[in-house]
Amino acid sequence: MTMQGRDFFNVGAAVMAALALTPAAAIAMDAKSVVDAAKTAGIVGEQADGFLGFVKASSDPALKGAVQEINEGRAALYRQAAAKNGVSVEVAGASAYSTVVQARIKPGEHYKPNGGGWMVK
Repeated sequence: MTMQGRDFFNVGAAVMAALALTPAAAIAMDAKSVVDAAKTAGIVGEQADGFLGFVKASSDPALKGAVQEINEGRAALYRQAAAKNGVSVEVAGASAYSTVVQARIKPGEHYKPNGGGWMVK
């Protein structure tokens, strides 16, 4: 399914609204702080599908759990946005990456564009 730019933006806006309305308990602050530190260290980055990924392999169970927890929360938001906008979960995740996640990537952090390798902002 192809989407016009306006429709793609609407899905991203729906995800952004969901992120703004999500209770802080939905994404535990400890998971966020662990992932934020890993982003700064270049271990974890943002992927074009809207999920976190590992730039470098990690054997840290706390970090793996934190990434999984955040990705599960994102997946739930993407399912909601997809259902609301009549698109696939994949489209909702990609839209979130394009409209929300990319804006939050800080200089020095990693991201992985669709079909590409890891890059540093």
